[in-house]
Amino acid sequence: MSVDISDFDLAEAGAVLAAESARFASFGWMRGTSGNLSVVLARDPLRLAVTASGHDKGELTARDVVLVDGAGAAVAGGRPSAEAELHARVAALTGAGAVVHVHTVASVAVGHRSPEGIVFRDVEMLKGIGQPAHDVEVTLPVIANSQDMTVLGDRLEAAREPRMPAVVVAGHGLYVWGQSPRQARHHTEVVEWLLELELARR
Repeated sequence: MSVDISDFDLAEAGAVLAAESARFASFGWMRGTSGNLSVVLARDPLRLAVTASGHDKGELTARDVVLVDGAGAAVAGGRPSAEAELHARVAALTGAGAVVHVHTVASVAVGHRSPEGIVFRDVEMLKGIGQPAHDVEVTLPVIANSQDMTVLGDRLEAAREPRMPAVVVAGHGLYVWGQSPRQARHHTEVVEWLLELELARR
């Protein structure tokens, strides 16, 4: 089955991703050209708009986006992030409509200290990812890094906690997802807050 995605659709997605990237870059979470974002444009077959590789994430325009397939390969628009394959894997695995990858100090520091995963309990901010604030433990998985996106995707799939829309990649950063770019943003901000709290506690 073919998918009809127009230049307008891709540009519209690019404008959304540029705005989200500028927000995350303003927090210092996407320094230089690091990090990448995606939004699902079609499911059958899977197609995502992914931020283009090598661009300052605080200065993206609506044109700085690439259409990729379910394997993360470019369909239109240039060269996608090297991690586009993992974005597609997360979207297929979780049903997410948008994926965020940021490089935060807290995610790297806490992931280094807790390679077995980071447990959160009795914190009001857990409501921000749809979990009870009390009497429930939720674990943020930590997985070993790899430059092979298939290997990294396998690790993410094996470690994924369905109640936690995120995973830390050790020594690398944070992947977070949601049903829409807005929800993925909210989840990212909440998970990063939880990580910063854990870092402050230690």
